[in-house]
Amino acid sequence: METEIYFLLHSLGIGAKYRGFRYLAHGIALCMEDEDYLLRVSKTLYPKIAQTFQVSSSCVERDIRTAISVCWTRGNRDLLFSLSLRPVLTKPTNSEFFDILSSYIKYYRTFPVCRQEA
Repeated sequence: METEIYFLLHSLGIGAKYRGFRYLAHGIALCMEDEDYLLRVSKTLYPKIAQTFQVSSSCVERDIRTAISVCWTRGNRDLLFSLSLRPVLTKPTNSEFFDILSSYIKYYRTFPVCRQEA
């Protein structure tokens, strides 16, 4: 699963040189295990990631926001659009980004036929 997440982030144009890359990868894995993290990103997900990497929650939030900005401005925006079930008209928030990627990896890799029909 970790390899799939890394490949997807790289495909979106987010390189491993960004600290947010590791935080995103870990956060996506957590969201796939327990979708409740998506309900309280600031209160539960960021602190969990921060604890793992021994940094502050605010650093986690900022570095993830930077990685998403890289994807939005210089990355593969078309791939991001294709992963989302609804139109993405503006840069996604951190929680929207987690939702898009964790949902894609968790559900649509399992049911590829459904993805083609969508």
